[in-house]
Amino acid sequence: MRRHALALFPMLLLASHAPAQAPSDLRDRIEAFAADLADLGRRYDVPMSPERRARLRERYTDEQQALAALDFAALPRDARVDWLLLDNHVRREIERLAEEVRRDAELTLLESFAPALVALGEAQRRLEPVDGRAAADTLTAVQRGIATERARHLRDVLPANLGKPQLLRAAERLAALRRMLASWFQFHDGYDPQFSWWVRRPYSEVVEALEGYERDLRNLVRGGGDGSLVGDPIGAEALQRELAFEWIPYTPDELVSIAEREFATCAAEALAAARAMGCASYAEALERVKQRHRPPGSQPALIAELAREAIDFLQQRDLVTIPSLAKECWRMSMMSPEAQRVSPFFLGGETIQVSFPTDAMSHAEKLQSLRSNNEHFCRATVHHELIPGHWLQQYSQARWRRYRSMFRTPFWMEGWALYWEMRLYDDLEFPRGPEDRIGMLYWRKHRCARIVFSLNFHLGKWTGAQCVDYLVEQVGHERAAAEGEVRRSVGGGYGPLYQAAYMLGGLQLRALHRELVRPGSAWTEKRFHDAVLQQNSIPIAAVRAALGEALPGKELGGWRFAAR
Repeated sequence: MRRHALALFPMLLLASHAPAQAPSDLRDRIEAFAADLADLGRRYDVPMSPERRARLRERYTDEQQALAALDFAALPRDARVDWLLLDNHVRREIERLAEEVRRDAELTLLESFAPALVALGEAQRRLEPVDGRAAADTLTAVQRGIATERARHLRDVLPANLGKPQLLRAAERLAALRRMLASWFQFHDGYDPQFSWWVRRPYSEVVEALEGYERDLRNLVRGGGDGSLVGDPIGAEALQRELAFEWIPYTPDELVSIAEREFATCAAEALAAARAMGCASYAEALERVKQRHRPPGSQPALIAELAREAIDFLQQRDLVTIPSLAKECWRMSMMSPEAQRVSPFFLGGETIQVSFPTDAMSHAEKLQSLRSNNEHFCRATVHHELIPGHWLQQYSQARWRRYRSMFRTPFWMEGWALYWEMRLYDDLEFPRGPEDRIGMLYWRKHRCARIVFSLNFHLGKWTGAQCVDYLVEQVGHERAAAEGEVRRSVGGGYGPLYQAAYMLGGLQLRALHRELVRPGSAWTEKRFHDAVLQQNSIPIAAVRAALGEALPGKELGGWRFAAR
């Protein structure tokens, strides 16, 4: 007994010295909620599962009720911001579950057999015993259902008004069900003799049928062209809901108009820069800039040089805190030819991933990559990826308000890096000459174009191919680079607002800077930039609430940040 008491003593001592949590601090609540969702996500992982949706909805509802019971008016500023973030996140996830149900309901070509597969997965997660013969009967019925659907939909799918986006979504669901079924089978096979005896053959036949049906659907999507540019638009209503959850009070059409206005400003600036180069047009100046690239093998040295230049520029003007460890610990890697098909330019953060031609590329691919990653384009983007951009953000995220990671948003992540592109060009005389101005304006036009093409795509107005043409004709992309941009946008790996978030987040931060950093204000450039980083990755309207003079209320959606 004495040994147990002695072992417990250090824990009691530590507990007695731990700081008492203020009742108004929501940090523990947010961390516990995030942990609950992670646990539930692992337990309820069957695709298209009604059980999964019901259990998540139950947890979200519990959290809503707990938040409603708190006295919001008694909370200090930081806790109010956290309340708003958590409440907004819960409402968004409830809506996403409902949207998932609506979108799966469109996939009528799966409804005759998918529920039976889902039920097998759910039963395994409940650890229910499996009857081998009954499972074999189920799989045999599933195989017949797949055969029927393949025959019917390969003949009637287009007359049945199932478009390519729905076919692509169905193919993705088939792939997810096949992976789930493989996990179900491997769990029992070899451990349960009667299961293996009954199920092994029907299982292999169902897998073959699923693979064949998925292949058929993907071929229909491809239709002799590039299926990777098809994508799955979410539609106007879902797009408007996503904007509301970012507290952005504009319609998609209004945002397209804002982007077109910014684009017109860029075009006028670009024409002036072109004339300063002695060129008659932006296209002529752009072609000259694209020819100014480093020879093969020397791109890493250029990137390192540009990274150091950006850091020196910021420090000389005392614009933001740059810790010595942040300057020391970033790294560089070279992207494979396969990765460059999706990301034809830089990717970044702690490791800047450099897109540049390799010896495995065709001659045409090499030339397009060289032109797309010329010196002046690079000077406009290295600081976007490293410092003061994504690497400085990631460094700060690991050290300030880490508990807010659940609320991460591209409007903060990409908007911050784009904000610096605008500030460096507009206010801080970063371009060294008209060639640099063309390089920086190329990227700003690109960000405007991302709003236009991505929102028009998700509104169902443009196809992926039309988006590619727009980038080539209006921005001046090499076609391979334009295809990579669109492929990345519509492929499902990014949210529907991700591409729009660059420019829109930048405009939000520029508007907030103008509100706070003004003559007579206590806000300096450095204090403002440090404070934005220390809020972590949250919607910019919430950053504004955290930094403003008045305590925030429960509604943040009225900020018209793009007003002239």
